[in-house]
Amino acid sequence: MNLKEIVSLQGQINGWAKELGFQQIGFTDTDLSAYTPDYRKWLAKRFYGDMNYMARNIAKRENPSDLLPGTVCIISARMDYLTEDNPRLNNDPNAANISRYALGRDYHKTLRKRLNQLAKRIENHVDHQFRAFVDSAPVLEKPIATKAGLGWIGKHTLVLNEEAGSFFFLGEIFTDIPFKSNLDITEDRCGACRACINVCPTKAIIGPRQLDARRCISYLTIEHKGSIPVEFRKAIGNRIFGCDDCQLICPWNRFARTSIETDFAPRHDLDAATLIDLLAWDEPTFLTRTEGMALRRVNYSQWIRNLAVAAGNAEPNVALKRALRDQRVKARERGDEMCLEHLEWALTQLESNDSSSGSAHDIA
Repeated sequence: MNLKEIVSLQGQINGWAKELGFQQIGFTDTDLSAYTPDYRKWLAKRFYGDMNYMARNIAKRENPSDLLPGTVCIISARMDYLTEDNPRLNNDPNAANISRYALGRDYHKTLRKRLNQLAKRIENHVDHQFRAFVDSAPVLEKPIATKAGLGWIGKHTLVLNEEAGSFFFLGEIFTDIPFKSNLDITEDRCGACRACINVCPTKAIIGPRQLDARRCISYLTIEHKGSIPVEFRKAIGNRIFGCDDCQLICPWNRFARTSIETDFAPRHDLDAATLIDLLAWDEPTFLTRTEGMALRRVNYSQWIRNLAVAAGNAEPNVALKRALRDQRVKARERGDEMCLEHLEWALTQLESNDSSSGSAHDIA
């Protein structure tokens, strides 16, 4: 293909992408050398915790052509997922807060399907190599997105777009066509703002664009498979799957746009669920209700673990204690020591808070 044909095809791809529900795409080469030193430093500090896969296939992450030989260009795509205006954290301690990206259909399924459809349309016009990725391979998607002009990496380590904030998913198509690259956004447009750093409940953002995942609530409630360290449990509050705090506080998210994508609409009223509602789920119910959702990234044991931590931070009441005790019986029956430990902690917290509250009332 000559340059004129390539530029023309890029224009067509932009149109096809919008038809398929993407808000923006960009094109970039495969040179990530400007970003790999920070990635190496992050690995050296073992900030990835139990996510050992982050320390594997390093060469493929740093050199996309090693992942898919022949790749000379990457198409980076952005799809907004916010389904409410002016989102806020539900501060009701008895509410079950779930990160907004996980309330609807698993985004991997939606994005992968649309990217594959986009790749197929391109293949129907030119006989070249295309392959789509959505968190399915060792890909440094955030550096790729910035190189493709989709935004810059904010102090919370997420990609920020000046017209859409950060509530969007990313996906990539690797190709052997040398498309013209978009302008790499290297400018730090966060300025002196430290809102995301200051608001982080567990102080996981230890500096601008420096995240210690081992302290991050998203990591602790999703990626981490074992016991949640006691030192973080109070700070987790009522967050049972992920955390949006650094995004909710970000001034750029006043520009976040509401998605009309039905796949991302909340399922089973999970955007309004209480801790008692979800503690009532047995494992078959959990598996049925979370089918096809990103919530399946945790197993039932982790689910109850997370609910127990949140319950321990809730307002004491008879129904909540009963729900925790019921789960304690079930955890004993299945020999789930991790759940038992968290359920016992939660009940101890509630009893302690109840006693303190009662004492204060008597004095008053």
